[in-house]
Amino acid sequence: MTLARVQFGMTALYHFLFVPLTLGLSVLLAIMESIYVTTGRTIWRDMVKFWGMLFGINFAMGVATGITMEFQFGTNWAYYAHYVGDIFGAPLAIEGLMAFFLEATFVGLFFFGWNKLSRVQHLIVTCLLALGTNLSALWILIANGWMQYPVGAAFNLATMRMEVTDFTAVVFNPVAQAKFVHTVSAGYVTGAMFVLSISAYYLLRGRNRGLAIRSMTVAASFGLAAALSVVVLGDESGYTAGENQKMKIAAIEAMWETEPAPASFTVIGIPDIATRTTKDAIRVPWVLGLIATRSLHGEVEGIKDLVEQAQQRIKSGQIAYSAMLGLRKTPNDPALAATFKQHVNDLGYALLLKRYTPAVTDATPQQIEAAAWDTVPPVLPLFFSFRLMVALGFYFIALFGVMFVVASARQLEQRRWLLHVCLWSLPLPWIAAEVGWYVAEGGRQPWTIDGVLPTFLSVSSVPATDVMLSLAGFVIFYSVLAVVEIYLMVRTIRHGPEELLLPAARPSLKIAE
Repeated sequence: MTLARVQFGMTALYHFLFVPLTLGLSVLLAIMESIYVTTGRTIWRDMVKFWGMLFGINFAMGVATGITMEFQFGTNWAYYAHYVGDIFGAPLAIEGLMAFFLEATFVGLFFFGWNKLSRVQHLIVTCLLALGTNLSALWILIANGWMQYPVGAAFNLATMRMEVTDFTAVVFNPVAQAKFVHTVSAGYVTGAMFVLSISAYYLLRGRNRGLAIRSMTVAASFGLAAALSVVVLGDESGYTAGENQKMKIAAIEAMWETEPAPASFTVIGIPDIATRTTKDAIRVPWVLGLIATRSLHGEVEGIKDLVEQAQQRIKSGQIAYSAMLGLRKTPNDPALAATFKQHVNDLGYALLLKRYTPAVTDATPQQIEAAAWDTVPPVLPLFFSFRLMVALGFYFIALFGVMFVVASARQLEQRRWLLHVCLWSLPLPWIAAEVGWYVAEGGRQPWTIDGVLPTFLSVSSVPATDVMLSLAGFVIFYSVLAVVEIYLMVRTIRHGPEELLLPAARPSLKIAE
């Protein structure tokens, strides 16, 4: 199981290096081309072409790394695919039919349609390309949101699988919608920081002034709006998690005991797993209660109380499991059917006992307690990852805010120290995105489907040597892709738009400077 998780985690983390930039650049390209169509100034067309080249490199790498992830559901996570494939597969199929084909079609028109389409027609293509990238994220996050909060589905005793009962509930899952707007906003921040940093590089080198100043102005404005959105929409994610994933919130806060409402927010501290306390904690009163419950009287439960509740749900799940076994023998027994229906929502908790005993209904109190404590995700890395993500979020607001003011005052070239700050801030959005992904997915553990299917039961019966070999292959292949990506990006940026665009486009860049 560990190797399968490492392999999927590595491929997901690597793939997610490309996704945020694709989301952000696609919208920025639409904004820049809208200005070109409105003003008719060729400098804006050249900006779209230049940033579009970098978008194309990143887009190609994202597609190459994303395809392998879906194959892993069948190779390393076969029982997961069997158990929830009817639900999880539907959004992924729609993503392929609706979003990926839309992207694939219009990305070609974007690059090869400049001399074949009118200005307005090409702008429509660029906008549809941006729409496709965002729709792709929407359907993938609908699938992921269902893993976090499984609504619109029920366990079918006849097939021993989860099946869709209300697809509308799956699509409009509140967790999925909150994740979507938060994730795409983070992507917009990444795209804005990329444009800001590369433009700062050009200004520091005294190159492409016209393109760099205009690009920084657009990036600072767009980035400020996106960074503010990330924080606001992150609050919405915190509220939905407080409603539907209480253990995740408790683990992120290292909140071992239930506090009187409204609960305080721990700014920093040192979670001690052995003693189940948080040492040297600095707390801000009321903040967590307001975020998680949006009230002054709503209670945020601590880890210990949630573990006790998990024990009760495990015992309830044992009843469901016993009734399920009975119904397999006597399908028409009304008493067993009524019992199963009453306790079926806790069946997944009973499955946690399979880590300790094959006889789920005969588990000892010690095994039940151990399984209940398994519902606690890794507190220490979650605690610090969340705080790093939040700190970076507020840093982005400050940086984009300052750059927006400086750009509005036409002082970009006079603030060279700020240009250095922008340049060296380039990797920070990716760090924030990766730790944010870890908080979202690590906080769901020990479940692949929260409360339904434990992670250790989801894996395929594949020999460890096979997984190790495929993992080694992925590491080598992805390392090569990383080298190619960095080489192409750096080469394109160093050459700059004046060398990469068609000769007819070069005079506009020089005149604009």
